[in-house]
Amino acid sequence: MLLVWIVLSAVTGGLFALGVAHWLAYRVFAGYLHHMVSLSVGVLLAVALLHLLPEAAEADLDPHALFACMLAAIIGFFVLEKIALLRHSHHHEGDGHHHHSGHDRHEAGKGGMLILIGSSLHNLVDGILIAAAFLVDPILGVLTAASIILHEVPHKLSDFVVLINAGLSRGRAFQLILFTSLCSALGGVLGYFVLSALETWLPYILVVAASSFLYISIADLMPQMHRRSSLREAGPQLLLVAIGVSLIYAVTLVLHLVH
Repeated sequence: MLLVWIVLSAVTGGLFALGVAHWLAYRVFAGYLHHMVSLSVGVLLAVALLHLLPEAAEADLDPHALFACMLAAIIGFFVLEKIALLRHSHHHEGDGHHHHSGHDRHEAGKGGMLILIGSSLHNLVDGILIAAAFLVDPILGVLTAASIILHEVPHKLSDFVVLINAGLSRGRAFQLILFTSLCSALGGVLGYFVLSALETWLPYILVVAASSFLYISIADLMPQMHRRSSLREAGPQLLLVAIGVSLIYAVTLVLHLVH
């Protein structure tokens, strides 16, 4: 029965956060999608540096091993892009680049996959954390799941922005983010059965997830922001980055209070 509650909490929480983020992306912020890239940068950087990496550092592991994992992950993502397995494309059909019909849509299908890798790993860890909390106390499990929902709404909104910015259709973006959300249920099941064995792997999974968020922010999104370099545009960019950081910082404080 406890396993059912763990899976339900993970799935329900992920779907609720996805629904809210979808509504925000396509109703409230639909006309400001370009500006939301700046918000995404703040969210992704804060998730990596204020949440994932500190969580990994709290484990009783050699910091040199964790940073070596981070170095390997960043280089690995770079290599994957170089061999075009995860190459980002921000062109759209009819953008004047004179590619054959369907070229940009095909390329965009591979674009944004890097962020999905990080999100899948992140959601997997969230599911494991939910399972761990339920095994200690069901009430703590519910509180943990609720706090993760708060964290996931801005994160999934950020994912939507990155994927749409990469050229994916709204429907395709929704399907991919739905898949990453269901990874939390997988994490819950894994956590329930083999939590003791997974415990030593959690810090490294967190580091890889953080590395993907850092890479996509610095190598992909920030260069886009720099293309709009006027002072009139720099102000809103910095403000939205700050809002993104503040959102995750506030949620991280809530998470620490729960745990």
